[in-house]
Amino acid sequence: MRIRGLPMRGGREVAISAVFTALLVVSILFLPWILLTSGRLGPSSAKEWPFLAAAKDGGGYPVSFAYLISASTGDAERAARLLAALYHPANSYLLHLDREAPAEEHRRLAELVSGQPVYGRVGNVWIVGKPNLVTYRGPTMLSTTLHAMAVLLRVGRRWDWFVNLSASDYPLVTQDDLMEAFSRLPRDLNFIQHTSHLGWKIKKRARPVILDTALYEADRSELLRPSPNITTNRRGLPTAFKLFTGSAWTMLSRGFAEYCVVGWDNLARTLLLYHANLVSSPEFYFQTVACNSREFRNATVNSDLHFIRWDTPPKQHPLYLGPKDYRRMVLSSAAFARKFRDGDLVLDRIDREILKRRPPPHDHDHDDPAASASASAARHGGRFFSYGGWCSERKVGLCSNPWEPSRKGAIKPGAGSRRLRVMLNKMLSGRNFRKQQCR
Repeated sequence: MRIRGLPMRGGREVAISAVFTALLVVSILFLPWILLTSGRLGPSSAKEWPFLAAAKDGGGYPVSFAYLISASTGDAERAARLLAALYHPANSYLLHLDREAPAEEHRRLAELVSGQPVYGRVGNVWIVGKPNLVTYRGPTMLSTTLHAMAVLLRVGRRWDWFVNLSASDYPLVTQDDLMEAFSRLPRDLNFIQHTSHLGWKIKKRARPVILDTALYEADRSELLRPSPNITTNRRGLPTAFKLFTGSAWTMLSRGFAEYCVVGWDNLARTLLLYHANLVSSPEFYFQTVACNSREFRNATVNSDLHFIRWDTPPKQHPLYLGPKDYRRMVLSSAAFARKFRDGDLVLDRIDREILKRRPPPHDHDHDDPAASASASAARHGGRFFSYGGWCSERKVGLCSNPWEPSRKGAIKPGAGSRRLRVMLNKMLSGRNFRKQQCR
């Protein structure tokens, strides 16, 4: 390139400057991708976060999962039991106990988790140290899920799907069953139960405008209507995008999780702002993002992989599951079920017959607080894990060295894997997959 009135040397300088400018622009555009995929936080972070020294490649397992376990007041021991039932060294786990829970319960959850040596040895379990204030049916439920996605992407461990569960959920398959079934699937699939037929939700959820006080008040979680006039407190349905609704419980691909957190176009951010004033936004947000995105709409499976029993017609909450529901849960071939009461006898049967965990022992009295905490951890499953290639001692079920060479990378799927494969094959068949997608 020759600039009139300047010698050729100046032209070369202009060309070199243009090259450097182009490199700078490319580096800025690719910086978010590099941060997410490298998992390298620098030398100071390696000292601050020793868990990053843990295996990041999944230990040779075919697929792995990142779990968010959400809990509220009274759920500490339930969350610990669920963690033990879900635990596998290849996965990643983040526990969030609502800020409104008393300090004693936060300490209790920390004791139950830190008291299990395997968690510390593998380094794949974390508790949110600065928990969020969460309002039921409010956007703070959604922001907590997005927060968990960001943390689990940041820690740098390999995982393929993100799963959000509550402390009242429980698995109906072992993690080896889940790994074997999902190892056969494309990694970009998102399991999101969804529909565009809003029905009664138009009047009750989509049109009312609400404020979540937990977004701006330090110690108050409540949904407010800005105007007492029910006619002025409503908005029309959106025309810039199509609104979808469904289950708040999802299994999302890593690529979709990155898109929701980083958002290389503005759709995810625009929809997040819209859902800040929507009732029960977790039942709308991921459905609407996926089905309005050209990149992800064709990889959306219309299922939440849960067994849930509802009243007829459905009410706000699902029915509690109990022993009489066991057969239907198994025949559903679902990966998870909800909702369970704390300590329900059906959980012991699931432990014994499906997960092959050691049944929790009975309560004992202890004068020593430390002994009491240890016994409670055992009682609620804190020391015993589901059967699998890494944990197959049938006598005690206590697996202390998950990285033992003979176990690392080995999976031992059972009947749960076969049931799950049948269900997935039916969902993904040519007759069902496209017909139930973003309709």
